[in-house]
Amino acid sequence: RIENSTNRQVTFSKRRAGILKKAREIGVLCDAEVGVVIFSSAGKLYDYCSPKTTLSRILEKYQTNSGKILWDEKHKSLSAEIDRVKKENDNMQIELRHMKGEDLNSLQPMELIAIEEALQNGQTNLRDKQMDHWRMHRRNEKMLEDEHKLLAFRVHQQDVELSGGMRELELAGYHHGREFTSQMPFTFRVQPSHPNLQEDK
Repeated sequence: RIENSTNRQVTFSKRRAGILKKAREIGVLCDAEVGVVIFSSAGKLYDYCSPKTTLSRILEKYQTNSGKILWDEKHKSLSAEIDRVKKENDNMQIELRHMKGEDLNSLQPMELIAIEEALQNGQTNLRDKQMDHWRMHRRNEKMLEDEHKLLAFRVHQQDVELSGGMRELELAGYHHGREFTSQMPFTFRVQPSHPNLQEDK
């Protein structure tokens, strides 16, 4: 063991690169399946595997040929679950292609009938969903129309009230004459608009 940490790290980097280089060379030149796993003293992982295989396959071969058990029951069950999910995913991809009308030549008549029924059910469900969206859209439109009518009615009501107040001011100004209108602020003074009601100059 190299005691100096800096020299030890430099040596590790050089020797690691050399080992990985030799692993590539023996794999290419000799058509061998090679897997290398290296952990540094700090726990960092460095690995290499031949391009034609995977590290897990090499380890499985090692386990088969050496008789040493690398995976416990938990890992075996996990691996089996992964394989099951992959197979299920592959089957779903095939079914999806069939639903799109692809790769139908290999199917039997009963399988084609099942696909047709599934498509018909899907189309029915799609139409039902579209109708639900349409009904919801119509309800929202009706609510907006009712709200618009209510707002228009309130605006009209305010206009009527304001017009009524202005008429009252006009009537009050007419009956009280100059004495009443002179007491009103300038901006609210109302002059009679009829020619016969103009004040004498």
